[in-house]
Amino acid sequence: MKPDVERRTGDRPRFPIGGSTAAGRVAGPGVAHSREMFPGLPAAAARDRRPSPLPAASGRRRPWLALLLAIAAAPASADDAVAARDAGWLAAFRRSREALCWTDLAVHHDWRVQRHSGDGRCRILDPTDDTVREGSHEDCRRAFAALSADGTIPRPDGPTVILLHGLGEGRDSMRPLAEHLKTAVDATVICFGYASVTAKLDDHGAALAEVVAGLPATARISFVGHSLGNIVVRRWLAMADPADRERVHRVVMLGPPNQGSRLARMAAGLWGLADHVEGSARELVFDWPQVASQLAVPPCDFGIVAGGKGDDAGYSTLLAGDDDAVVCVDETRLPGARDFLLVPVHHAAMMRDPAVQQATVSFLETGRFPVAAPQAAR
Repeated sequence: MKPDVERRTGDRPRFPIGGSTAAGRVAGPGVAHSREMFPGLPAAAARDRRPSPLPAASGRRRPWLALLLAIAAAPASADDAVAARDAGWLAAFRRSREALCWTDLAVHHDWRVQRHSGDGRCRILDPTDDTVREGSHEDCRRAFAALSADGTIPRPDGPTVILLHGLGEGRDSMRPLAEHLKTAVDATVICFGYASVTAKLDDHGAALAEVVAGLPATARISFVGHSLGNIVVRRWLAMADPADRERVHRVVMLGPPNQGSRLARMAAGLWGLADHVEGSARELVFDWPQVASQLAVPPCDFGIVAGGKGDDAGYSTLLAGDDDAVVCVDETRLPGARDFLLVPVHHAAMMRDPAVQQATVSFLETGRFPVAAPQAAR
């Protein structure tokens, strides 16, 4: 399918995330890169803790988690307001750290069965993310079915939109977009969480297959992926049963590294991460040619939203050409796209950006992005 003429939004102020500092504008390039690589990191912590060579780690390798743990252990400020802010961030960090170890196997509305990527134990989470049951896969599946049968868990019905987060993130990163979609589209909206750092792409694809299999066979499915989430969708499409592929209606790709990631490869080489990267991160950095050969192009209408300035500089001083500070615009492209939209937004801020949110709704409903995207909130 021949791609349409690409469009771009106007140059406009960034939508603030995590406080009054606009992503990548006030903070400066060094802080911007630290915060992009370590989502949720406070600006002050990012400024004082630039990436550096890492010592050999024992056991499972989690270099950025080790760095964040050191930051979390730093003495708290005496200022009550700062202390409260830092306590809130620390709680969010602990939740996101835990999210890196669990993968969804079934999602009905906000109830889910998850499996731990390390020891294989399973659990059932309710909509508040409280653990209802722990046990083997079989035990949790049986309990989940019983809760569905007695009406505790609402049965999924009708069209479903599945959101997938990126590398090193958790389901919470997709929440701003998910909440917007729930009010804007006539479909059940769910977020698929996966252990992006510790498990491999094949594991993510197999888990997504279980989630899709748990939805009604007649339900039409669309996907919205951020960054690595799009690679997971494409891996699942290559693995999926033909009947499941036919159920896919539309796919919206936000900042997808469809052609790999130069920044990821640079980071591994410059900062000594080669011996510390595992799971899908390692595949993205070191095994991209093999990974690319195992990815399918969506058989349905799909649109790509790329972040960038619309010039030859982009947001990153490390990358050549236009970029969103993590993924280059030319790395997002994939032949066959129905539509393409360039938005001046940083990689990690996409899910909160009003233009991206509107573009996502537009494509899910019409298969096209809006001709003119709105200005971002100041």
